[in-house]
Amino acid sequence: MPRTHVLLDLDGTLSHSEPGILRSLQWAFEQEGFPVPTEAEVRSVIGPPLEIGLPSIGVPDDALERVINTYRSRYETTGAFENTMYDGILEMLDSMSAQGLSLSIATAKPEKTAHPILDYFDIAHRFEVRAGATMTSERRTKAQVIAYALDGLGIYGHPDLEEMVIMVGDRDHDVVGAMHHGIPCIGVTWGYGSIEELLGSGAVALADTPAEVAELVAQPYRLRSS
Repeated sequence: MPRTHVLLDLDGTLSHSEPGILRSLQWAFEQEGFPVPTEAEVRSVIGPPLEIGLPSIGVPDDALERVINTYRSRYETTGAFENTMYDGILEMLDSMSAQGLSLSIATAKPEKTAHPILDYFDIAHRFEVRAGATMTSERRTKAQVIAYALDGLGIYGHPDLEEMVIMVGDRDHDVVGAMHHGIPCIGVTWGYGSIEELLGSGAVALADTPAEVAELVAQPYRLRSS
């Protein structure tokens, strides 16, 4: 069965969101009385839900909600738009659409901020489904977001997902979340995860440029032996 659908991550895949996340997190740490994280520390937590990453850079469990709420108070109004699309992304989207592929967003970023960013870049109309996380525990992991996207596309549980759908992302949680549903994932090397992280988590291919993504998405990949 030919490839029919592409799921795309947002932060680190379509957009360089680090400046706004960095400034908002550093501000939140300062406001809440924690040592301000370095750029490298912030980069290490971009992608997965913040409640997963923040403990690794000094936020105790009992302060997570407070720090995240403070972060959001700046990010939702300012930080989300301290953000640029990577060069070549529009051409990549055009190329995949020209191949007849259905494009959708599957991001662990809450929809409350993801949707305005897609509108800001004027690319929301390019996606059949724009799936993101919820602000509550209902839909937080990448696997849950992907399930929501597949359901919106009307193909959740389809027996041929491995051939029909491919994920494109920059972090291990993109790869693992896709594999949870039997979907292969192409890792992009311009984002926030390392090559070792992507290959170690099971990415089926790596793309160094958006143009390479457009070439790789239609190729067949196998997650398991025949």
